[in-house]
Amino acid sequence: MKRIPALDWREETLDRMRALILEADPEMTEERKWRKASNAMKGVPVWSHNGIVCTGETYKEVVKLTFARGASVPDPSRLFNSSLEGGTRRAIDIHEGDKVDARAFKALVKAAVAQNGPPAKR
Repeated sequence: MKRIPALDWREETLDRMRALILEADPEMTEERKWRKASNAMKGVPVWSHNGIVCTGETYKEVVKLTFARGASVPDPSRLFNSSLEGGTRRAIDIHEGDKVDARAFKALVKAAVAQNGPPAKR
């Protein structure tokens, strides 16, 4: 019998953050973009609502959630800890064993969605 390998901490972390993103905004659209050999052709998860809200990527040492317009999103809980010098984006790097405050994260997602504004009128 072939055993299914257990998810590693990065996949578990990304799954947990995905659930929080969808709880924060049930109208969020999720898709996979940028499929390439370096991500095993799985692509990068991208969450959008009236534009890209954030992306999620796994690296050897970190799970990175990059908020497309994060520089203009209020972050009173100081969750952003990466890409702080950029003029537009901000990111959250989550290392193995890190705990992310679910309530603060969902508030950050909601603020990022609000930053995108209403859909463009046609």
